[in-house]
Amino acid sequence: MEITEEQLIQEALKAKERAYCPYSNFRVGCSLLTKNNKIYTGCNVENASYGLCVCAERVAICKAVSEGDRQISTIVVSCDTDEPTFPCGMCRQTIIEFCYAGNDIKVIAIGKDHTKPKYSKGSEVIPYAFVPKDLNVDPQLEKK
Repeated sequence: MEITEEQLIQEALKAKERAYCPYSNFRVGCSLLTKNNKIYTGCNVENASYGLCVCAERVAICKAVSEGDRQISTIVVSCDTDEPTFPCGMCRQTIIEFCYAGNDIKVIAIGKDHTKPKYSKGSEVIPYAFVPKDLNVDPQLEKK
């Protein structure tokens, strides 16, 4: 069964409700779809030691990878902002890591009014990104 964009949006909204953000009160939810047609979700998890906070996008990506699923096709990021908010720099770098070998990722950002999403390609979210080829690594080696 084909998973729709609306289903991914609903999963990101549900994940946002689970956010642990007592310091910033900035809730973020993420859902991602893999080429295997599986959905993984994540929410931001804050910590009193701010450097230990983890973003929703990285939680979802780590869940997918830990389950052996590396071929991400779409990521939806949900925030409570009026306008859709795209991932932070650290999350953009993490997304770019999985845009290798011709596997570009569709990135969808939604705000409070999730009826007006904004779109981007993973390969466009961070210009001049540091990628596997910069380390002289063949990204095909890790493609599973």
